[in-house]
Amino acid sequence: MVATLESTPKNATHWSRAKMADRSGLSKSSIGRIWKAFNLKPHLEDGFKMSNDPLFVEKVTDVVGLYLNPPEAAVVLSVDEKSQVQALSRSQPALPMMPGMPEKRTHDYFRHGTTSLFAALNVVDGTVISATHRRHRSTEFKQFLAKIDDQVPDDLAIHIICDNYGTHKHPIVNKWLAAHPRFTMHFTPTYSSWLNQVERLFGYVTADLLQRSDHRSVQALEKDLREWVKAWNENPKPFIWTKTAEQILGSLGRLLQRSTGAGH
Repeated sequence: MVATLESTPKNATHWSRAKMADRSGLSKSSIGRIWKAFNLKPHLEDGFKMSNDPLFVEKVTDVVGLYLNPPEAAVVLSVDEKSQVQALSRSQPALPMMPGMPEKRTHDYFRHGTTSLFAALNVVDGTVISATHRRHRSTEFKQFLAKIDDQVPDDLAIHIICDNYGTHKHPIVNKWLAAHPRFTMHFTPTYSSWLNQVERLFGYVTADLLQRSDHRSVQALEKDLREWVKAWNENPKPFIWTKTAEQILGSLGRLLQRSTGAGH
């Protein structure tokens, strides 16, 4: 256990059962049983990025508060762009799935251009306002805000949750927001895309449509993106947020203590 957690083998970045068996004198099967008993998996790794936002606590509390207690006479929208979505066509037709054989696709493809999917997820009812643009500058973001303004009833305030991407804070956007006071912007902390619910929607778009897509033009890709959103809105499913800000901050604090020995 100590060797697994506190050392690495020569000429390797992590232990394997064979390497640890040579190191310890135990059999590979014994190593496997010990690792399983303590839930150690040296062959796996995961990624992380801790936020360095000085207002991290305040922003988490603000955004989670909107999820758990949406304000009355208002709509809360989780907003972002899925940028640089590529229109790809495979070099050869796919081979269909058959019993005992999965669908097969070629690894090489032709690129036909890119588009960006702008999406605003209503965190209460799950409906989506969307648009596609070939670019994703502040100009396009302002246009998307105007579309939101047009589609949300005039008697409702609008709370926008989005990340810190430069286009969301551009002077052009700020000037437009000043002229539309029913909009309130709420920014997630840096490196905290997990806090923005629309990212989960983009995960569904990727799995359902883009992962195996075959589009021979950007126009065809954009048409399918619009059709996907239209189908989603026919039976929308809101994502249910369950953890409070205090629970999230407590979990992150415990993770930091275990990982770095930090006192706070």
